[in-house]
Amino acid sequence: MNKILINFSLVGSILIGTIGFAGNEDRVGSAGAQQLLINPWARTTGTASAGFANATGLEASYLNMGGLTTCDKTQIKFNMTNWLGNAEIKFFAAGLAQRLSESSVIAVSIQSMNFGDIQRTTVENPEGGIGFFSPRLNVFNVGYAKKFSNSISGGINFKVISEAIADLKATGMAVDAGIKYVTGDKEQFKLGISLKNVGPTMKYKGDGLAYQATYVETGSIASLEQRSQSFEMPSLLNIGASYDFILNEMSKLTAIFGFTANSFFSDQYRLAFDYALVKEKIALNIRLGYVYEKNIFSTENRTNALIGPTAGFSLDFLTGKNKNPLGIEYGMRMAGPFGFVHTFGVAVGLK
Repeated sequence: MNKILINFSLVGSILIGTIGFAGNEDRVGSAGAQQLLINPWARTTGTASAGFANATGLEASYLNMGGLTTCDKTQIKFNMTNWLGNAEIKFFAAGLAQRLSESSVIAVSIQSMNFGDIQRTTVENPEGGIGFFSPRLNVFNVGYAKKFSNSISGGINFKVISEAIADLKATGMAVDAGIKYVTGDKEQFKLGISLKNVGPTMKYKGDGLAYQATYVETGSIASLEQRSQSFEMPSLLNIGASYDFILNEMSKLTAIFGFTANSFFSDQYRLAFDYALVKEKIALNIRLGYVYEKNIFSTENRTNALIGPTAGFSLDFLTGKNKNPLGIEYGMRMAGPFGFVHTFGVAVGLK
């Protein structure tokens, strides 16, 4: 056990070194593709997105790919989030996890942010009246996880990021990777490390950067294109641990701790509890969590709106002759001045 802990510490130190600027407040706001920092899944949202060590199935594909190996056979999930409270922005997520062998699982998922229709305006038409456009932010994920032993599993996730408005578009790629370690007589203790959003810079291109200029002397018209500044991915490192307190044959309480070293924001500490009650064909989970970062109580100096308390619950049923699991899930998080962010979803398992 001591050897494992030492190895995890060494890996964590190396990964922190690759991040380099973790918690650097001078870089706040200088990264793009911020949708990569939004947890799209309801269950781990309720536990403050702290489940780097204990997240399972498709939920793990966002926090730590090593947890994907817990998928039984086939899992399908669909979640919807009212992003930033009453801003009327919808954030959709859907995914499929499929076991390939006794030790390996593959997952495919997509996240899409819909801003609705926005009226087009130009210098000549500042009041609009020339149509509408709909901005789109999409993330496509393909991940693979493998169980190397009874205690250790790991995985990697490749993602394609697409951002577009009426006449501008940016496309990029990034990689996530994670390791999970489980120990204890009843596998109560778990450790996890994950590195997220590592990839090359992105850059906007399109007709929106071009405009026509008229030369005064000759009257001729020329098309000029402005240069777009490239931007970095919001890379980060997560380290987490969890412990299951077995209360009796039907219930347990899981204590979860997570630490996030951000490259472009303040570092964050996450603490959460997940109470599980299983009776016959029904499982109930109630979740509470809290996200802390520097200057959390200062509206002028904090760097993230998604801090403070979180909560959620889920109900899972066994249905049909094959006793396939069907789950209803909900997660809530605070978004500072934007109010509450709610995530609703369903999960279906096939055996």
